[in-house]
Order: sequence, then C-alpha cells, then structure tokens
Amino acid sequence: MIDLTGKTALITGGARGLGRAIATALAGAGARICVLDLPETLSTAEVPANWTALPLDLTGPEADASLREALSGLDRLDILIANAGRVPPWRRIAALDMEEWDAVFALNVRGVALTLSAAASHLKATQGAAVLMASINGYKAHADQALYTATKHAVLGLTRAAALDMGRDGVRVNALAPGPILTEALRGRIDARAANGGPTAKQAIAALQEETALNRLATETDVANAACFLASPLAAGITGVCLPVEAGMA
Repeated sequence: MIDLTGKTALITGGARGLGRAIATALAGAGARICVLDLPETLSTAEVPANWTALPLDLTGPEADASLREALSGLDRLDILIANAGRVPPWRRIAALDMEEWDAVFALNVRGVALTLSAAASHLKATQGAAVLMASINGYKAHADQALYTATKHAVLGLTRAAALDMGRDGVRVNALAPGPILTEALRGRIDARAANGGPTAKQAIAALQEETALNRLATETDVANAACFLASPLAAGITGVCLPVEAGMA
C-alpha cells in the first residue's frame, strides 16, 4: 500500500480529468493536495474543502512570478504532477496553424518547464519527486497529430534532461505516457468526429480497444495509480523513465 502521509502534492490541471483523478488518488494515499488550474475551471469545479486551490493560467505573462509566490506560501512540496496541457485539433501538415502551434507549445511544453523550474528548490528541500505528463505520442506518432506529438516528444526530452539535472539534488523526475483514456475531452472529440461523418462513438471506442493487448482502454484510475507509484517511495530507484499506461497498445 502506498502511504504518502505528511507529503504535499501540487497537481497542475488538477480540477478535472486526469489531473483530478491523480489528485484524488494522492489524497487517498494521505497526501495534502494543492490543485492548480485555470480560474474559470476552478470556479465551477467542486474542489474538496481540505484541498488548496490555486487559480493560475500557466501561459499568462505573470505565470512564473505568480507560481513562485504561491509555492513559497506552502509549508513544503514533496510531489509535483505537471499534468496541465491541451490536445489541439488534428491537422495535416499543410494545414498547420502556427498561432495554434505556439499556443499549444506554450502550455504543453513551456508550462511544464516553468512549473518544474519553479518547484525545483522546493523538491530539493524535501528530496521529492516530479511526474510529467507525456503521452504515447511522446515516443510514437500518428498522422494528423504533428503538433501534439511534437509537444509530447519535448516533454519526454525534458523529463530525461531534468532527471539528470535534478538527480544531483536527490530529486526524481519521471513521465507518464497514457494511451487513449475515455475522459470527457476524448469523448467530446469522438462525438465531434462522428458528427462530421466519422465512425460512431461505439465503433471508435471498439476500434481503440482492439488495438490493446488487454482488449480494453486504460482508465483514469490506471493513470492515477501509476502517478502515485512514481511519486512514492516504492519508486525510489526509478528516475528518467517514461511509463506507458495504455493497456498494451504501444
């Protein structure tokens, strides 16, 4: 059993989806929880009263200073889950939108690097651990996904470099690589494709399941449990790795 009693965890993008599932799992293991998310997202999320909510846009002009100030107000930081990110629409290379390209990189890559940098000294003080959210698109690619794939390849590179850098301070840095997870966001994309003449939601989900060794999709709980493991003392000898959570799809 994973015991994180006395530990404090920061989860970016923690108000909903995978971030919320990870925050809930960490809380269940005994950790104190601080969730960072967009102000408008936190305003409608039902965050438990004993969690700390940090409304912040990681792509905003004052994000670095605001995050460092917020972290200085915590009594300690043992665990960082850099989960905040976005999945852009699929586009062919000829149709790339460079404003969209910059905006997605600003959150998926710069936002992760900014968060890790701001948390570095705090994690050093506690000999803590960071888990960065990559994707199976961090080590493989699909047609029409150049932008998302490029950002997740960058996160994987950041993980490996940060593990070497921060390992000198006793801090572990790993990445999670989820496959398709039936979050609200993925269901929305599947429904949108169906509405535009693509396969029905049932057909699309069945096709994804057939690609896996377990004949099912990995779940939010699967990802949350993996995050808890990598953040815990059970993974004390593990750093610089990317752990796939995709039911045998890769």
